[in-house]
This record gives sequence, C-alpha cells and structure tokens, in this order.
Amino acid sequence: MSRSPSLVRRLAAIALLLGLVGSAVLAGHALISTAMASAPAAPRVAAAPAAPVLVELYQSEGCSSCPPAEAWLNGLAGRPNVIPLAFEVTYWDYLGWKDRFASPAYTQRQRDFAARSPSHEVATPQFWINGQQSVSGANPRAVEAAIASVMTTAPVPSVGAGSVTIAKGAAPARPADVWLVRYDPRTIEVPIKAGENGGRSLPHRNLVRELIRLGTWSGAAVRFAYPPATGGLRSAVFLQDGRGGAVLSAGSDAR
Repeated sequence: MSRSPSLVRRLAAIALLLGLVGSAVLAGHALISTAMASAPAAPRVAAAPAAPVLVELYQSEGCSSCPPAEAWLNGLAGRPNVIPLAFEVTYWDYLGWKDRFASPAYTQRQRDFAARSPSHEVATPQFWINGQQSVSGANPRAVEAAIASVMTTAPVPSVGAGSVTIAKGAAPARPADVWLVRYDPRTIEVPIKAGENGGRSLPHRNLVRELIRLGTWSGAAVRFAYPPATGGLRSAVFLQDGRGGAVLSAGSDAR
C-alpha cells in the first residue's frame, strides 16, 4: 500500500514527538526513583503494649452459683495483660461451710466498691474490672467487654521479688493508695463437705492470700520494699483512688 509524501512527513513528525515524550517520561521516573532511594525511611512506630487489667472475682465456697464464674476466672490465669484474682468472702459461711480462704478484709473491700457504685450491690459471684465496672459473675461476655474498655491513667507498677517501682506520671486528683496482693497461681482442689456446694470439689486458681497497703503515690517516682513472696505465691501491685475507687494501674511479677 502506497503513502503520499505529505502523509509520510506527518507520520514522521508524530513519531518524533512521541519519542520525545517517552524520553521525558522515562527521565521523570528515574528522578522519582532516585529521590525515593535517597530519602530517609519513615520511622516505625511500635504499638504500645496494653496495660494489665485487674479482674477481681468476689465469691465463696458456700455459694452454689459461684463455681461457673470461678471456672471462667481460672481460664484467665496466664492470659497476657490480665491479672485475675479470686477474693473469698465471709458472709456465706453461716450456710454450713466455712471458706478457709475467706477474709473479713476481702469482704470489706467488696463492700467499699459497693458503697461508691450506683447500685450499691454486694453479691456473689461478682466481678470488678479495674475497680471501675461491676459485672455479674453469670455474664462472662460482659466481663470481656469491660476488660477491653479499661483505661489506665497511671504508670504500670514494675513489680520485683522484693520491691515495686512506680515511675513518675501525671499527679492524680488525690494521692492513690498502693496495694500489694499475694496470690497463689497454682490450682488448689478443695473438697466441699457441707453447705450449698456439699459433695463437690472446687478448683481454685489465683486465690488472694494477703492484701497489704504499702503507701501512696502522688505522681512522683517512688519505690516500696517488701519481703519476697514465699510458698509459691506471686505478687501484684495496684494503684487505687481511695477505698472502693477506680484502679488507676496494676502490675504483677507473673512471667
């Protein structure tokens, strides 16, 4: 097929123009690639670990509705960033079985929470999540939701064998109480011989054995010393806004 000279000239001009444009595009890509190679890499921001959440279960060996809640708490033991603690209360002992792990101090702690809560409810089984939310022991899904919603407002205590260090942080509205808890991480099987759970064997984990007030924290860095735990017990420390108040932060020596 023949082409006229004018058509050939036009086609040649178009080819030349396309060639120039292509060269410019290639040059632009080269400049961009060089700039990207020489530019410093964007810093990688590590996600901050979630602060440990204190999950307290108030229960009694003499309470027939407590075993399912305790079984769920036992399942939390060893879970990262959750400190599950079982506080045995005394007010069901009259039903015929005395809970040997119960303490009037733990009963009073539950009542302190109730005194500052809208419902003023004291019941078993009852969960308190960082001292901020009360959840019925029959509703583990609500416990999970409460754990996920917790906000920590103070530095996480660094708990060692014989001391705890609390870093400098924003000063709370009033000095926070610093509490030491000794708890048993082992599973303890208790045969119940009387009362509502008579004939059952209840497995306990993370039973609280001691509750000791160390002092206060007002925002400045502070260190408290205490005797190392013995008998296989572990230690947890938490900061609390007064009796029955919110837990501002918590930490433990669990590995």
